[in-house]
Amino acid sequence: MALLIHSKVIQHRILQVSPIRRRELVRPFHKSFVCQSVSVKDDSYQYIQKSKVPSMHFQKSLLRLPIPELEKTCTRYLRSQKAILSPEEYQVTERAVEQFKTGPGLDLQVQLKQQDKANKHTSYISGPWFDMYLRDRVPVVLNYNPFLAFLPEEKPGYSDPVIRASNILVSSMRFMHTLRDNVLEPVVYHLNPAKTDNQRFRNIVRWMPSSIASYAAYAQKVFPLDMSQFGNLFNSTRIPELGKDSLKCNPDARHMLMMKNGHFYVFDIFDKDGNILSPSHVHACVSYIANSQTPPPSHSLAIMSSENRDTWAKCRAELIAAGNGEALDAIDTAAFNIVLDDHDVGMDPEKMYRTFLYGNGKNRWFDKSFSILLTGDGQCALNFEHAWGDGVAVMSYFNEVAKEISEKPFIHPDSKPANIDASQYVRRLEFNLTPSLKQAIENAVQTYETNTSALQVDVLESDVFGKNSCKKHKVSPDAMMQLGFQVAYYLQHGTTVATYESCSTSAFKHGRTETVRPATLETLAFSRAVASSQPPSNAELKKLIMECSKVHGNLTKEAAMGQGFDRHLFGLRKIAESAGGPMPELYTDPAYAKINHNILSTSTLPSTAISFGGFAPVVRDGFGVGYQIQDDRLGIVLSSYPPHRDGVGFIECAQKAYEIIYNVLNKA
Repeated sequence: MALLIHSKVIQHRILQVSPIRRRELVRPFHKSFVCQSVSVKDDSYQYIQKSKVPSMHFQKSLLRLPIPELEKTCTRYLRSQKAILSPEEYQVTERAVEQFKTGPGLDLQVQLKQQDKANKHTSYISGPWFDMYLRDRVPVVLNYNPFLAFLPEEKPGYSDPVIRASNILVSSMRFMHTLRDNVLEPVVYHLNPAKTDNQRFRNIVRWMPSSIASYAAYAQKVFPLDMSQFGNLFNSTRIPELGKDSLKCNPDARHMLMMKNGHFYVFDIFDKDGNILSPSHVHACVSYIANSQTPPPSHSLAIMSSENRDTWAKCRAELIAAGNGEALDAIDTAAFNIVLDDHDVGMDPEKMYRTFLYGNGKNRWFDKSFSILLTGDGQCALNFEHAWGDGVAVMSYFNEVAKEISEKPFIHPDSKPANIDASQYVRRLEFNLTPSLKQAIENAVQTYETNTSALQVDVLESDVFGKNSCKKHKVSPDAMMQLGFQVAYYLQHGTTVATYESCSTSAFKHGRTETVRPATLETLAFSRAVASSQPPSNAELKKLIMECSKVHGNLTKEAAMGQGFDRHLFGLRKIAESAGGPMPELYTDPAYAKINHNILSTSTLPSTAISFGGFAPVVRDGFGVGYQIQDDRLGIVLSSYPPHRDGVGFIECAQKAYEIIYNVLNKA
């Protein structure tokens, strides 16, 4: 087959990948266990892997994110709106859309395409999406930063926070070094891994010029993913600035950041030649910090990273003027952050959720690209700032590190830290705080406690059904989870609302995400049917479920191919805003605000390395729905803000909804 396949053929092939399989980018790791012996200078220690195919080999030749046809976007938009609007509201919206697609929308589409053509190095959504994140003035905690919890450590002794933190740090540095030296395996999706996930494929593509390497992969039904965000994974921080924040990254920095009791500690993890220091040296530095008895500061600067962005920007400027610039730079440019908390959480999902989503704001730095959080009993999670990137980079790192610390940790319960004076290597950062800064910190503490105490967390763990049951009945597991949310909300409120599910567009150069809209006419029909006092026959209900699954699958495929309507309308709106003048009626129509006021914000990451994850609602009167479906069970971790929403009631309705779905599918 010719290497230069027409892009529509390639796109068609990506469409054939099932939504669930497409997201499972990393193979499950095994639980076998090997003790590592270390020769520090050897490549076997310095790198977590040494790929024959350079990490960024496919980047130059990735397909560009397509701009959908205006007519199709308008059709998709109306179909989604019809599920959540009254007939009267829909008529108004229908007129606004008709006027848009035959009037101002045509000119905006031309301008968007011209702008895209002039910027072939990126995607039409990348710049505006970064801008959206960085201009928002709300605190990043609760509003943007999610968390992913590692599986509990099962091996005796390895859950000790010092042991676990040291192992995570060593494996993280190996991943980082591998990425920096361009020998990290490129992130790709194999449509048929039995045929292509092998050395033959790698030998073919490694010799292809990077300008056509992706096409060589496409020819073998292998789909490389965009890795442009990997550059901000390490040594990166969001910097508060008035009006719009910035991202700061210094890949030459050699040090690490750790926090305990509201104090910041830094120490080098690479030597002057760029080699990772020994595991015993890392162990000694982590132990020194963990054993520190320094009491918490009376005013912990850390809380400021939880503030309104303009408030924080003004305080940062004052901090620098007071002589704290060097200390702030040490935080900003550190590889990443490890946080040690003293309290235990056990296996209580609510305690873990609250600790990992926000926790003690005086012992966090929410602006860091990501932080690894460890409790006193060794439970562990990753909390990350969202402006710099999405799931592909984070999950690649998370899965590789989780796999290595499970199978081949470098530090063991009987390991001895290096015989060094760690105080000569670890530095505690000091800050000069003016009276006005101390007052700002006190204000931030009060705001933080008010905001976080308002959050409610509820959990559903159910064995009513799982992936196996879905496969048996030939329905999408993700579609059934989403259908459950729709039925639950309908049972609770008697209506359907705007619902958001994120879908990666990383198959394209500088792709970010697209929105799947799970609230459809089909889910509404099923919800109404099961809530009716005279429901239709089981055969009719089953037919409705099958239609829900089919439509959800199509929506997911369209989103992954950049053919959703949300990002396209967003891009067109940004063009209209930049021109000044009155906005098209489509954007001033209350329905546009309604569909973007996502009452149900949902997300899942089907990785075997993740225990669970979570995030807060994106609107005050909404739900944040983190979910997983496994072979024979399903789970939801739900966040809400009472009295705006009743989380307990939603969980009860969700359990009932999944029982209804199961009974319909399994009834003869």
